[in-house]
Amino acid sequence: MQDQKDSIRLWLNGRPIEAQTGITVAALLMQQDEWLTRCSVSGESRFVLCGMGVCQECRVTINGQPQRLACQTLCSPGMVIQTASHHAMEAK
Repeated sequence: MQDQKDSIRLWLNGRPIEAQTGITVAALLMQQDEWLTRCSVSGESRFVLCGMGVCQECRVTINGQPQRLACQTLCSPGMVIQTASHHAMEAK
């Protein structure tokens, strides 16, 4: 179990979770088995490809704002992250 000071609380697709301090949003998604960051214009599932901010496949919504670089964005306390899987569930 993580030490409290080494973790932060944030929200992922509507549920509260604990994350390690210093982890990127993309790494957190992998830990949480969230393998869909966005859908292409043709409806294909997309996820992190390069992990260094070049491909921009790791687009998510953070605190209500579109974010293109989840692989480079560090998680912060209270952050609200929404992925395409969340948006797909809302559409149903």
